[in-house]
Amino acid sequence: MSNADLPPNDAASPQEPRLKGHALIADYVTRLDGSPGVYRMLNAAQEVLYVGKARNLKARVSNYARTTGHSARIARMISETTYMMFLTTRTETEALLLEQNLIKQLKPRYNVLLRDDKSFPYILIAQDHPFPMIRKHRGARSVKGAYFGPFASAAAVNRTLSHLERAFLLRNCSDSMFASRTRPCLQFQIKRCSGPCVGKISEEDYGRTVADAQRFLEGKTSSIQKELAAEMMAASEALEFERAAALRDRIGALTTVQQSQGINPRGVAEADVIAVHMEGGQACVQVFFIRAHQSWGNHDFYPRAGVDVEEAEVLEAFLAQFYDAKEPPKTILLSHAIEDDDLMIDLLSTRAGRKVEMIVPKRGEKAELVENALRNARESLGRKMSESAAQAKLLAGVAKAFDLPSPPKRIEIYDNSHIQGAHAVGGMVVAGPDGLMKSAYRKFNIKNSELTPGDDFGMMKEVLTRRFERLLREDPERKSDAWPDLLLIDGGAGQVSAVHEIMLELGVEDVPMVGVAKGIDRDLGKEEFHRIGKRPMALPRQDPVLYYIQRLRDEAHRWAIGAHRAKRAKATLANPLDEIPGIGATRKRALLAHFGSAKAVSRAGQNDLMEVPGISAAMAETIWNFFNDRG
Repeated sequence: MSNADLPPNDAASPQEPRLKGHALIADYVTRLDGSPGVYRMLNAAQEVLYVGKARNLKARVSNYARTTGHSARIARMISETTYMMFLTTRTETEALLLEQNLIKQLKPRYNVLLRDDKSFPYILIAQDHPFPMIRKHRGARSVKGAYFGPFASAAAVNRTLSHLERAFLLRNCSDSMFASRTRPCLQFQIKRCSGPCVGKISEEDYGRTVADAQRFLEGKTSSIQKELAAEMMAASEALEFERAAALRDRIGALTTVQQSQGINPRGVAEADVIAVHMEGGQACVQVFFIRAHQSWGNHDFYPRAGVDVEEAEVLEAFLAQFYDAKEPPKTILLSHAIEDDDLMIDLLSTRAGRKVEMIVPKRGEKAELVENALRNARESLGRKMSESAAQAKLLAGVAKAFDLPSPPKRIEIYDNSHIQGAHAVGGMVVAGPDGLMKSAYRKFNIKNSELTPGDDFGMMKEVLTRRFERLLREDPERKSDAWPDLLLIDGGAGQVSAVHEIMLELGVEDVPMVGVAKGIDRDLGKEEFHRIGKRPMALPRQDPVLYYIQRLRDEAHRWAIGAHRAKRAKATLANPLDEIPGIGATRKRALLAHFGSAKAVSRAGQNDLMEVPGISAAMAETIWNFFNDRG
């Protein structure tokens, strides 16, 4: 790979180029060859406008040198181009990979961008324990075990897990909880676990149920149900009615799982079904996950496109960005053909370490799956466009109500949550033209130990200082969309005045802020709005803008309380054994198995501690000192 920046005129600096647009590009073409590579188009401010790949750089870039035949978007991009950069690669697939890496890094204005690149959950049957557990997993596959997915949402995983627990009675508790049990837990009582922690099932029998669950998740459902039906009949004939009833319940649970999957294609074992619908310059990409002949849910994406962008361009960009950190399946079914499908297949096959097939089906079951995805994409985009129109109207109303120069594109709402200062957390939620922007939500653990318990002003100062100091450090010129157009503060004149002083200290004086306070009666609907240098105001009870502000405030309250409760629960459930140097998972399990609880460990003497397997005299002294040197 080599860099090939070719300045068109040595006498002209990049800031003041002599050539521009078509003439500039034509000048570059004279010095390019037919190598594969990646090109970048920049404007006078050195901002990257577009990143593209080429099998043949000279041929591809020469297309931009033409003065006619371009769409409005491309013509506008060409007119803004004052500089270009080139990177040649050894292969065309390398060019595609480099292009997507640069798009992800630079986020150029004229490229199609996948804005919601989320990770998807899996079901994990862990295999690092004699009695494997089944649970939801998200992130790197660092735990030894069998992974099944992806599922479209956490709700889809939780629903499937719930049915699988009923069908196979696999445990979902942590290893430390498993080791510390002396009696069966509630899961065993409600027949959702076979009780391996207290010896209610042998390791061999439990292993068979694990194997059955794995076969089911691999799609071998009919054989499992036939075997269970045969076992149920045999148990019934042997007058083992309790066992027969348990097997009947397992068969029913398996049937429920299959019914809840919705689409269950017989001829497609593993595929992602991807369809795109475009309307009014907006795009919706719908992805259905087919695994083990079952539908494991669907998810919609709304990549940034443009009025004159074609479906093929959206799909090609989506595929490269979507599978950047995800393993592609064996088959990908598409609603539209893409231009460089051979390059995309090579790239995805390289990432997967096996052959990936890409099909645009025309008939049969696969075509029906694509048509279903396309219909969902069309309906989802229709709903989103309707919601966006209503949202735009609300934001225009906010601008009018609070004398803003234009409808805000980013509203940040702040709230704090604590109990007498304990486990204090600050929360920030964000709203914009597309509604609530949940990927932009943030929570701030209050770190200042010198704050007086319950000092809301001090907490808000810490939250805003951390938020805006980072913004000033990362984007001092405010080129990104991370800067808010409006701050909503839960509070009255005092809170607004305090926030104003904080912002002045930070040197941020031009971000409007509004305090939302309950009225004299503290009655919902009688909120007063406070602004710096202006009298308090109210909105009519039936005003949609009032309802909108209330929803934003309530969302910030919900987010802050949720973060506070999670922090409090984590502190409550924290095991002091985790804080002892040298105590890992194995020693922790041994201690809990021997003593039954961390509290019992804290009361034990050094001689008692040494009786635990793996606890030496030195380690016993370390544990004893940890619990007895705390004052």
